[in-house]
Amino acid sequence: MKHSTNHQTRRGQGPARRVGRTLALVLPVVMVLSGTLAVTRVNWSGSPSSSMLTATDVTAVGVSSRAAARAPQDVLRDHLLTELQERDPGVVLTHLQEAVNGHPSLATHCSTIARALGRAAVRIYGATRAQSYARPVCDTAFASGVMAAHS
Repeated sequence: MKHSTNHQTRRGQGPARRVGRTLALVLPVVMVLSGTLAVTRVNWSGSPSSSMLTATDVTAVGVSSRAAARAPQDVLRDHLLTELQERDPGVVLTHLQEAVNGHPSLATHCSTIARALGRAAVRIYGATRAQSYARPVCDTAFASGVMAAHS
């Protein structure tokens, strides 16, 4: 007895299969885009929504368009390094911790920023004085930056 393939069954599944494949490719893209748009509109700072800034509002606050195009962690690092010229590292580390608490997406960059602050503190205050400001902000990254600059 010879087995034959039922072509009618395959033909009946063709359009449904094509629609299914199309949805399988398009639906994840739509979901990611809509999720990304939703996350950008959430007020992550915990303060009232009237103080929330969107990406388009940044230039209205006085930030240059060049700074607005840079990554938030780069803007924060540069701001804190500038602040370190005027204030002691303890104050700057507090501001770093507050920025990370207010914007949890910066947490992955906290150690890198704290290390840069540690290296800069050594140039400004010397190794011994800079080390006296070390505390567990972003683990011990500030102290690591001090040690790296001192070595």
